[in-house]
Amino acid sequence: MQNTLRFLFLFLFSSSLLNAQQPNKPSSSEIFESIKKLNFLGSVLYVAAHPDDENTRLISYMSNAVKAQTAYLSITRGDGGQNLIGPELRELLGVIRTQELLAARRIDGGEQRFTRANDFGYSKHPDETFSIWNKDEVLSDVVLFIRKFQPDIIINRFDHRSPGSTHGHHTGSAMLSVEAFDLAGKSTAYPNQLKNLQPWQPKRIFFNTSWWFYGSEENFEKADKSNLLELDTGVYFPSSGLSNPEIAALSRSAHKSQGFGSTGSRGEELEYIELIKGDLPKDKTNVFDGIDTSWNRVKGGKVIGEILSEVQNNFDFRNPSASIPKLVEAYKLIQQLDNEHWRAIKTEEIKSIIAACAGLYLEVVANTNQATNNSKVPVTIEMINRSAATIVFTNLKITDRLDKKLYKQFTLANNEREQLKDTLLISKNQAPTTPYWLTSKGTLGMYAVKDEQLIGLPETPRAYTATFTLEIEKTPIEFIRPLVYKTNDPVKGEVYKPFEIIPEATAKAVEKVIIFENDQQKEIKVAVKAGKDNLEGYVKLAHPKDWNVYPEQQKIAIANKGQEQTLVFTVIPPKVQSEGLITPMVHVGDAVYTRELVEIDYDHIPFQTVLLPSESKVVRLDIAKKGENIGYIEGAGDTVPESLRQIGYNVAIIKPEEITPEVLSRFDAIVVGIRAYNTVDALKYKQQQLFDFVENGGNLIVQYNTNFRLKVDQLAPYDLKISRDRVTDEQSKVRFLNPNHELLNFPNKITEADFEGWTQERGLYFPDEWSNEFTPLLSMNDTGESAKNGSLLVAKHGKGHYIYTGLSFFREFPEGVSGAYRLFANMLSIGKDNINTTQKLND
Repeated sequence: MQNTLRFLFLFLFSSSLLNAQQPNKPSSSEIFESIKKLNFLGSVLYVAAHPDDENTRLISYMSNAVKAQTAYLSITRGDGGQNLIGPELRELLGVIRTQELLAARRIDGGEQRFTRANDFGYSKHPDETFSIWNKDEVLSDVVLFIRKFQPDIIINRFDHRSPGSTHGHHTGSAMLSVEAFDLAGKSTAYPNQLKNLQPWQPKRIFFNTSWWFYGSEENFEKADKSNLLELDTGVYFPSSGLSNPEIAALSRSAHKSQGFGSTGSRGEELEYIELIKGDLPKDKTNVFDGIDTSWNRVKGGKVIGEILSEVQNNFDFRNPSASIPKLVEAYKLIQQLDNEHWRAIKTEEIKSIIAACAGLYLEVVANTNQATNNSKVPVTIEMINRSAATIVFTNLKITDRLDKKLYKQFTLANNEREQLKDTLLISKNQAPTTPYWLTSKGTLGMYAVKDEQLIGLPETPRAYTATFTLEIEKTPIEFIRPLVYKTNDPVKGEVYKPFEIIPEATAKAVEKVIIFENDQQKEIKVAVKAGKDNLEGYVKLAHPKDWNVYPEQQKIAIANKGQEQTLVFTVIPPKVQSEGLITPMVHVGDAVYTRELVEIDYDHIPFQTVLLPSESKVVRLDIAKKGENIGYIEGAGDTVPESLRQIGYNVAIIKPEEITPEVLSRFDAIVVGIRAYNTVDALKYKQQQLFDFVENGGNLIVQYNTNFRLKVDQLAPYDLKISRDRVTDEQSKVRFLNPNHELLNFPNKITEADFEGWTQERGLYFPDEWSNEFTPLLSMNDTGESAKNGSLLVAKHGKGHYIYTGLSFFREFPEGVSGAYRLFANMLSIGKDNINTTQKLND
């Protein structure tokens, strides 16, 4: 029993408090809507594969119109996608997209959960997906969440019956959901979960279909809809002044790293869900038809429902505190329920409503947002009761203090702020704050999570929380708040950050990939950051055996917490091509620190701290190049400019509005960043100048774009059409269509070996139609598919060359893939054989 309650508490606590740095301050209308939700006992689970796959219109409808407990289970965290707002990819992008999903749920009213599956990139078939994911582990995670959340209804975003017709992750998510629907209710399925949970059988599972899945609106009109439910999700909410689609658009727009800003609509918006298993509701406008969603569904709930109906019917919008006596009466009865699931959910709901009706403000603020083990942190405690209700403060417990009573009891008078000061001692054994799914090394397809109780949670539960015990209507009620940090920004005003535990020292090599284009030594900068005042110790570099580092170690002495000291080590590569990893090792007393602290700070999500292994790849590369000065037009965020500087190019970032013939003439080549023609409006007016640059003898390299929302009418000086062709197998064989072409031979001889060690994919959005002026150089394909010849196209245009490539250099460069560097150097060098380029950049 005790383990079960702890399991449910962690589940609910993570839903209600994680990420809630800024206290919620609901209006009377919002309180009233919460009371209506309190009177509904039913749950809906929406299932899909990635962040941004979810139908926010349907999630918002279920949560705000139906008033159901609504959750989105995203099988992955979207780690394999692209990032339109910054350079973070892979694990760090997964952290960003996790937070964007949480932001979306705060808007549409849903909850958010995940499995341990890693988004390894695009997959064309669920067979491939399940060969990389551990299917049994992911399926167990889906079953686990169904048993925790106990949904009456499951809705899949994708069709489980159409493998190979869309992203393998998409179809795979639906296949897992359908299988889990049958398994969750069986005691023989994953019996290890039943130590803390009970089997749970959902009533119905649906597929959220639409005309798109039928090929056209005409086909959908003709289709048999006898097994479909039609839901009008275009409802209007006078309490907020918004329509449901407007709320859904705000939620959808939280996915900023994917560029999914959305404009809301008004009026009828029909959604269709097709019954897959379970009984079809007689009322086809009510997904819960035939399911008791009143308080009568739980033993002892009838009287609670009667009390809460009275609260709802008599709610005073001008004086919400008038509802407190009845709410407390219902609270006490809820604590007596035998049904642990609904007892836990409704306890948290009614406590929030009681606090809101009282205008109760409870907050514990640290004087810093980061602290280390064994440190002392001053905290300020604020309490205020903004109602006539009698509320008595009886105790406050901060994590690690157990039940020690430290404060005197007193009454919280109406609208009189109470402040207490205290000092928190951070435990010497407290683990640092970091995403729990990144603390252990996983596989290509799975994250490793050692603590089973963390599986599925959106983020790591906060280490330090405060539990306020208040007597309201002579009834003790506990309210939990996270320890936070806040400050005042001159521009943004009040800014909240989570309170986090960090190591006393972290370090990183400033460059994540360090390319040695010859056997000459390089100076490598290592930044050491202090997590506490007066940090002293020394740093050594772990390195491959055939490499040398000088000096062997260097002292550090950093006076103030948060400051960095930069050390310079000389790294000497071997004479021959070689690669490996270097790791800064910070010795402080008996401790050795080998992790780097990554801070993610965007305005639309809370500040994030991520601890990762501090590793930089060193590559002694056999590479030659021609043409020194490169202009780079940034697209949707990549590290290509830094990567080109690594191999000795002079790279200057060109802003689109600064593009003129004179500016372009300074460069040997211009490189256009990924998806620039999808995201940079100004390029529409600069395209002809870029073509003229090529005609006058320059090289223009355009990296991948999608065929959706192109900003330019003409992508190339000749006909060129982008398709959705891609090769997702990073180990697929690469065939040379024109092996004698200059680009494959000068200044580096490109061979099959240059395509070894690629990561995540070969490339994406290859052209499938092009004019005769273009020469295709490479052919590749995924297993069972036709050859894709559009990954690398080159055309002579005047005196220069236009190159279009869908090869994923933006993924390969950060991984130090040597062949990708050699091939890109050839692209930049084309046409420059035996030509002495001038130092135009300094002219």
